[in-house]
Amino acid sequence: MNLFSDKYLPWFILKEIPDLGNQLYKRLIHQFLSPENILTAPTNELAGIIGISTRIIKEIQGYKKYLAPARTELNQIHHHQIKIVTMTDPDYPPLLKQICDPPPYLTYMGTLDAQAPCISIVGSRKATAYGLDTAKNLACSMASNGFQVVSGMALGIDSAAHEGALKAGGKTIAILGSGLNRIYPRENKGLFSMIRQNGTIMSEFKIDSIPFPYNFPIRNRVIAGLSTGTLVVEAEKRSGSLITARLAGEYNREVFAVPGSIKSKKSQGTHSLLKQGAKLVENEMDILDELHQFVHAHPHAQPSIPEKKIKKVSPLIDKNQRLVYKHLDPYPKHIDLIIKLTRMDSGFVTADLLDLELKGLVQRHPGNYFSLSEE
Repeated sequence: MNLFSDKYLPWFILKEIPDLGNQLYKRLIHQFLSPENILTAPTNELAGIIGISTRIIKEIQGYKKYLAPARTELNQIHHHQIKIVTMTDPDYPPLLKQICDPPPYLTYMGTLDAQAPCISIVGSRKATAYGLDTAKNLACSMASNGFQVVSGMALGIDSAAHEGALKAGGKTIAILGSGLNRIYPRENKGLFSMIRQNGTIMSEFKIDSIPFPYNFPIRNRVIAGLSTGTLVVEAEKRSGSLITARLAGEYNREVFAVPGSIKSKKSQGTHSLLKQGAKLVENEMDILDELHQFVHAHPHAQPSIPEKKIKKVSPLIDKNQRLVYKHLDPYPKHIDLIIKLTRMDSGFVTADLLDLELKGLVQRHPGNYFSLSEE
């Protein structure tokens, strides 16, 4: 009986070998063309590969001890009807293959489109209303122009980006920092389901891998690697989004950033990127001008974006409510600051904010913070 009766088994065996990293895996595939050839290659041919050690050669030649864990993982994948794409398959993302350490294979749910261009949109997990609205609108616009919107399915900007692409009827790709059998964060279970039906959910980790903190920088290189450019909407000084942007620059991809308030910590990271030469983005045209060669390169759908509505203050609100409304903006403000700015009695301000919230003009945030409504 053929040890490699499952065509993916050799790929998974090699992945089990300790210290055989993605860079070396890519060199081996480039030289030997298939994992089967690697596992059966003579010592002298393996020794000719840059970066390979004698110990790794011995592990490759003693590969049978890795058969059991590799088969267990594959059985799990088949049981959950998860798909696999390897770097020698035509559906493997072409730009991702160009980086120095691409995943040898990816597991995924949904559908793959290797031809449509990708734009990644990332940012803060604890985003402001301004950031969420901006990410959603830009993702909607980019999806309508034929781009697949890539992000990490985290809370905040990532989720808004996925939702914006789905709203446009376009496609979105979620790259997980866990296995596909571990939805993270749990709050995004519904979003996970929507993306699976209308896009792609991908991971390079084992199916039951939990979201270890060190998985996310690893995940970020995939987000940057398969995209023509990376847009950072909001990010603090130390942020995983800045890692994604740095990697995009190293991969010679475009880096974009949305400016924000100089008073907001959420904008410190994006402003730092702008100082370093990132393209400033005020609307989708700032991105499309840089990536014009990809626009409609693979038009899968051209849904129209609903016209942006100009926010109008309802004529039904009274003079005091107008004053409160006037002192609000997309960035949440604490009620104490609103009281100070309006010079009104705290009870009146509280009542007016509640009324404005009920009218859909104001959004309440945890900790008695308020901002203009996103809608």
